[in-house]
Amino acid sequence: MPSKYCAALTTTDSLDAANKLASSIVAARLAACVQVVGPIRSFYCWEGRVNNNEEYQLWAKTSEAKYAELETHILAEHSYDVPEIIRLPITGGSEAYLSWIDSEVA
Repeated sequence: MPSKYCAALTTTDSLDAANKLASSIVAARLAACVQVVGPIRSFYCWEGRVNNNEEYQLWAKTSEAKYAELETHILAEHSYDVPEIIRLPITGGSEAYLSWIDSEVA
């Protein structure tokens, strides 16, 4: 059975950018909750070079029905040329929490 809920993961280059993006996502009711985690260190190849930078992760919990809008919002508000945006299905959880997600993104 397909999941009705998902978590979206993205990263930013600063705490300020993470907080602004998280706040805009929740204010637009595209996710019930966004957690900012970090700092973390990311290693990746970009333009032929290995880079490592301090970043902040955002975990947004939402419904599958709102995911496309959430992704569009992240792309529009993000400073990166190619931001990391990963959708992970939520396959279970507290019924009360999942109901709360429904009420917040309705």
